[in-house]
Amino acid sequence: MNASTSLVENLDRGPLSKDEMAALVARDIPHGSYVNLGIGQPTLVADHLPEGSGVVLHTENGMLNMGPAAAPGQVDPDLTNAGKIPVTELPGAAYFHHADSFAMMRGGHLDICVLGAFQVSAAGDLANWHTGARGAIPAVGGAMDLAIGAKKVFVMMTLFAKDGSPKLVRECSYPLTGLGCVDRVYTDLATFCVGPEGATVLETFGIPYDVLAARLDVPLTPANGARILPPGSS
Repeated sequence: MNASTSLVENLDRGPLSKDEMAALVARDIPHGSYVNLGIGQPTLVADHLPEGSGVVLHTENGMLNMGPAAAPGQVDPDLTNAGKIPVTELPGAAYFHHADSFAMMRGGHLDICVLGAFQVSAAGDLANWHTGARGAIPAVGGAMDLAIGAKKVFVMMTLFAKDGSPKLVRECSYPLTGLGCVDRVYTDLATFCVGPEGATVLETFGIPYDVLAARLDVPLTPANGARILPPGSS
């Protein structure tokens, strides 16, 4: 899927589950990419990469060629991702110091990172470490290094918060992690490209484009300026 294709309205399925969102992200990662998966929902992407994808997963805590999450009976307490979830290793896996891992992140050696977010702006600004709420515990971790160091940044998040407020916004109201760093946003209701030209809708899930546009206070453009409607629609 890329921004040159026409918008697809998947009205027969959605909102997507976390695993369905992760499968979409995995689908869009090019063969042979070096990828970091952020803590939380993004870690699920590892379970949806097909065998032979050639994707090399990098972890913030010092591992290359991480495999899917460990199933019962596979758990090795020495093999965890940055979120402390037990994982497996693939042939050729390598281990290194935490500082070397950050050097890879900051040195532009990662093709893609997949991060969670509290907010993303239509211009691609990212807020994912603090809501600004009094007493909340900030958790920036390596997110700012990944957001700026990776060649492309994908975000996985629900489109609306628990209170119903949208997470894709004109301008982030939460403290920023990075400016203009996000390329694509995967949500339970739609997938977007974001950047200097604003937000483009690539796919919707369980919601028509017009309804989606009405629920967001963000100018939206359908991919390629056209829409593919379900069979039988006028």
